[in-house]
Amino acid sequence: MTDRMPPMPDAEMTDAQREAVQDYKDTRKTDEFEGPFVPLLRSPELLRHAQRVGEYLRYRSALPPRLSELAILVTARHWSQSYEWGIHAPIAAKAGVSAAIIEAIEQGDTPADLDEDQIALYGLCRELLDTRQVSEPTYARAFDRFGERGVIDLVGILGYYSLLAMTMNATRTALSPGMQELPEFR
Repeated sequence: MTDRMPPMPDAEMTDAQREAVQDYKDTRKTDEFEGPFVPLLRSPELLRHAQRVGEYLRYRSALPPRLSELAILVTARHWSQSYEWGIHAPIAAKAGVSAAIIEAIEQGDTPADLDEDQIALYGLCRELLDTRQVSEPTYARAFDRFGERGVIDLVGILGYYSLLAMTMNATRTALSPGMQELPEFR
């Protein structure tokens, strides 16, 4: 598939786009500009706001990285978003998500051996993504584990990474070298 919105040469960018790229690099302390942010650059104001939300959710949310990265993987798998998966599966492993859990989600299976926090998180993620609702028991379990802020930050993670996944799916963002397509759901 052809990337519908590939990286833009600097000479073709507007001043607002160049400023958005620089803002992204400054905020993230990186020289890299890739992935979902490349197509988002077509709307520099959206890019600036989205990357700020992402910076909060990824680095300062109420959930520890072990849980937020699990939520990101569930979202990436839900959208069959290989780029997002390729970035976050190694991060999730480093944050303490077991290889067995990562493999199960990658294959579209419900993971076994989840701890109580992971059960609460996975249940809310799957229910909200699959049914667009959250039942009382699922909400209560997540609320008991994470509190109000944790539940809202979890929903924010699902929404933010869904935005990125939909952006990359719609624009057919190319995978980076070494990344592989997710397998088809069984």
